[in-house]
Amino acid sequence: MCKTVLDKSLYRFDELEPSYWEATVSRPREETLRQVVSTDVAIIGGGFSGCSAALHLARDHGIHSTVLEAGRVGWGASGRNGGFVNIPASKLSVAQLVRRFGFDETKRFFAASVEASKLPKSLAAEEGFDIQPQGRGWYTVAHHPNRMSKLRNYADILRDSFGIPCRILDAQEFRQEVHGGVETYGGMHMDVGYALHPLAYCLGLAESARRRGASLYSASPVIKWQREGKKHRLITPGGSVLADQVIIATNGYTSDSLHPLISGRILPAISNILVTRPLTPAEISRQHWPSEAPVINTRTLVYYYRMLPDRRILFGARGDVSGDVRSMEAIRARMSSEFYRIFPHLTGTTFDYFWRGVVALSQKLTPSVGQLEEDSTVYYALGYQANGVATAPYAGKLVADAIGTKRPVAAPLPMAGLPAKFLIPSARPLALASAYAWYRFKDWYQDRKA
Repeated sequence: MCKTVLDKSLYRFDELEPSYWEATVSRPREETLRQVVSTDVAIIGGGFSGCSAALHLARDHGIHSTVLEAGRVGWGASGRNGGFVNIPASKLSVAQLVRRFGFDETKRFFAASVEASKLPKSLAAEEGFDIQPQGRGWYTVAHHPNRMSKLRNYADILRDSFGIPCRILDAQEFRQEVHGGVETYGGMHMDVGYALHPLAYCLGLAESARRRGASLYSASPVIKWQREGKKHRLITPGGSVLADQVIIATNGYTSDSLHPLISGRILPAISNILVTRPLTPAEISRQHWPSEAPVINTRTLVYYYRMLPDRRILFGARGDVSGDVRSMEAIRARMSSEFYRIFPHLTGTTFDYFWRGVVALSQKLTPSVGQLEEDSTVYYALGYQANGVATAPYAGKLVADAIGTKRPVAAPLPMAGLPAKFLIPSARPLALASAYAWYRFKDWYQDRKA
């Protein structure tokens, strides 16, 4: 049933991505659906959203759910991302959010985002699993001097309008507090969020949901979806699930053939990550890297990076739009070169891991959480705009609470409702390639200004 948008190599559900995260967790034994079962709620997708929804349905509302995952738990972006708990999950500026949704709903959106950022630590403490948190807050670094005025503006707005603690660092302060690489012309520290081990978090959610009574099945893709009276029948290669309600929680891996009302609304984008070998104390000292907090730069096509617990550096970037092997090797070479340029004291450091995964963008440019107007028994939680570590589990909780209380999903307006369909869904990779070309030109042009 999976109709792919990008290269088919990105949809090998029977293979685990050879990532640093996979190498540093112990996966529990997972079961495949090989029977016909009934459930209150069927959840399609075993990532952050789906596992969080299953946990909250069982723990908070006593509702049984069955999770169907095409790969293994956390197979997609939930187990492959950089582990940045940052906010907000939007590609819109504050001014654009206010124009589109109004100030009150924008304020509510930021408050919800802060609440979402607290969920990983609270769930880990309540359920007794380890997410390996690191750092306090996160940094945006100005990669060019002319980006500092925009950062100062943004910090003022966040503090004054939304009560979010932020502070500005000049170039010397940033290099002293965070790292001594190049393209460090100052920055902003937001005292919300931190870094974590994303796959450990997802597996912790899944195991907690299972312990609370949810059923989870891996290697169980939905290949057919049909209605039987008021119920839904989800058919997998080995069995089927009969459910009263369904949650679509597939994010960047949402197939156009899954449900006609979801088709053509998600733009999958590839994120690529390199991880170095463990650095020696002398190397860390030469590069001067005292911080464990995550960092994102001010490019439109961002670089993001962090120090890992075993003194490796994780370095991520966008840029690949097809996903084929040739483009993958090209992006790896470019990322290596950029890493050495930005961190010159680490030139020649080898990389032990390189992997990629798919995040979900949309024309809406904000998350999409709610229930279908045409069928109120179908809920969705997806489209996190490459910022799902905080937002996706929170979205799963919002949907679970709506089902449990029999009320509408209590999401702020920027998170509510489906994104519009792309005019020509088959042209989405071309649209992304065009957008990336524009972003590169925009960054180049802005970097030429004083």
